[in-house]
Amino acid sequence: MPKPPRLEVRNLLRRFDGRTVVDDVSLAIEAGQVSCLLGPSGCGKSTTLRLIAGVDTQDGGEIRVDGTLVSDPASSVPPERRAIGLMFQDFALFPHLSVAENIAFGLPRSAPDRSRRVDELLERVSLSGFGPHYPHELSGGEQQRVALARALAPRPRILLMDEPFSGLDERLRDGIRDDTLALLKEEGTAVLLVTHEPHEAMRMADEILLMRAGRIVQGGAPYNIYNAPVDRAAAAFFSDINILSGRVDGALTQTPFGEFLAPGVPDGTDVEIVIRPQHLKIDFDRAGRGPNPTPADGTPARASVLRARFLGRESLVEFALADGGAVLKASVPGVFLPKPGTVMWLMIRRDRCFVFPASVQAGDNRAR
Repeated sequence: MPKPPRLEVRNLLRRFDGRTVVDDVSLAIEAGQVSCLLGPSGCGKSTTLRLIAGVDTQDGGEIRVDGTLVSDPASSVPPERRAIGLMFQDFALFPHLSVAENIAFGLPRSAPDRSRRVDELLERVSLSGFGPHYPHELSGGEQQRVALARALAPRPRILLMDEPFSGLDERLRDGIRDDTLALLKEEGTAVLLVTHEPHEAMRMADEILLMRAGRIVQGGAPYNIYNAPVDRAAAAFFSDINILSGRVDGALTQTPFGEFLAPGVPDGTDVEIVIRPQHLKIDFDRAGRGPNPTPADGTPARASVLRARFLGRESLVEFALADGGAVLKASVPGVFLPKPGTVMWLMIRRDRCFVFPASVQAGDNRAR
């Protein structure tokens, strides 16, 4: 018989004042796996975390730990008996306790290895010798590592992390995320991380669960969810996007870049072809002759530069298409700062585009 997931949530439901904030959420996390609930503020991520922790009660659905039911609408195991650790964005360290006392807080006083466990965790979070210090004597990154050590001290089967890195200086985040991830993997803890930052989810998660309006709209490995978004909003959540709008006729859509296939879409349907800025290819005008595209590049479209900005690792160039002035953005590695008015050709690979039914949202770049 297969071993049950470390954490399993089935059809979780929560309503407040007649409004559904967690809507039929289901997920499963194995030991040693990091899953991330990713979505905008107010989508139900933190409420889902509170339900799993036991500090709130669901209106429907089940929560199981290692196959054992810990919560449903009729019964609930107290939070302290769920073997679930919590880590929040404000760290919530006790100011009157030393670093060592903070880490030991969740350990039974009679535990024979209490001091050894504290020393072990201090070493693993690179804070050996910091035990006598107090939280106010530490930097933000050091406080975050103490909070992680405290959460892991009782060896929880599951660790819930609610925006744990949002209070840190941006320069520190990546290093601390990597250190945290390494420690979590060593401990074999099942982790559910909540964040609204796609970069954080991509960097830390084995699985991303994209939430919107209380529901999980897509789940999968970071590579898959980025390269096969379920809809236009999912694509836009991870990066800027450009949109080519058209109408299907004979399973084809006409765009400034030629025809695009729209298999299975009824004739007369309005569609949007989504392309990320890094997948636009650029070539100089070459005296008006244009580039020599490969078959995968399709038809080149002539455009003129509106503006170009250097962003550090890449340059962002905005173009106006020659057939009406619609604006598209292209990102180019390194320094690429052509002057406004420079005429170039743009191409896009068909295998880097996504075709979705048309929708109306502000703030996207469109071309017709």
